[in-house]
Amino acid sequence: MDNTPLFDPAALGLKEIGNLASWTVSSSKPGCGVLALRDDDTNLFWQSDGPQPHYLNIHFAKFAKIRAIRIFLDFEADESYTPTRIQLLGGTGYHDLIPFSELSFVQPKGWIDVNLDHVGGGSDGKTLRAFIIQVKVLENHQNGKDTHVRGLKIYSHDERHESPPPSYLDEEEDDTCSSIDPNDFGGPDDDLKRGDVGNDDQFWKDFTQARMGGHKMPDLSGLSEPGFMSEPELR
Repeated sequence: MDNTPLFDPAALGLKEIGNLASWTVSSSKPGCGVLALRDDDTNLFWQSDGPQPHYLNIHFAKFAKIRAIRIFLDFEADESYTPTRIQLLGGTGYHDLIPFSELSFVQPKGWIDVNLDHVGGGSDGKTLRAFIIQVKVLENHQNGKDTHVRGLKIYSHDERHESPPPSYLDEEEDDTCSSIDPNDFGGPDDDLKRGDVGNDDQFWKDFTQARMGGHKMPDLSGLSEPGFMSEPELR
């Protein structure tokens, strides 16, 4: 009986993003290429057809934020085709691929989770950021030449399960504009001297303070109308 806990991406807030990438392999037998590897049916598999190491490249069109990688192997079905050592690399291109995980197996059967705890991306350090993921099969069981891989899944955060951004304005908190009392603006007790406002520095100082800091607005009722605002006169 298989006691492996069920992997539920939706419950973990994850989605499979392999369909967003371009997949290539170093070699394959007819009918046992990328389509077989990507199929959800683990009775299908990728079978290499060339010298070791065997590898597959997963190339994303934009920077992927990867939270989980899973590989399906089956020693009982594949025997000497079963990988015993796999290396995973990531980077922005083929020129800067860096190993981030190396897995060793004896007689694997089922889905195997790649440990991403140390990759360093994201708020918890467990997000792998890369354009390209390369999976390289270095050795097979009993020194077998070609390899079988029956499944490979790549997961990222599913934004649909993320919490909405917090509100930056408390609904109970008064808005700055609504807290202004009209009675705060000016009155007969203001010290502003009526006259030519263009030459009154104190007027503009008080006016600016009232607009910016909520101080009393100067009384404008006694100011004379500037000449350019009056009706034109025929002379």
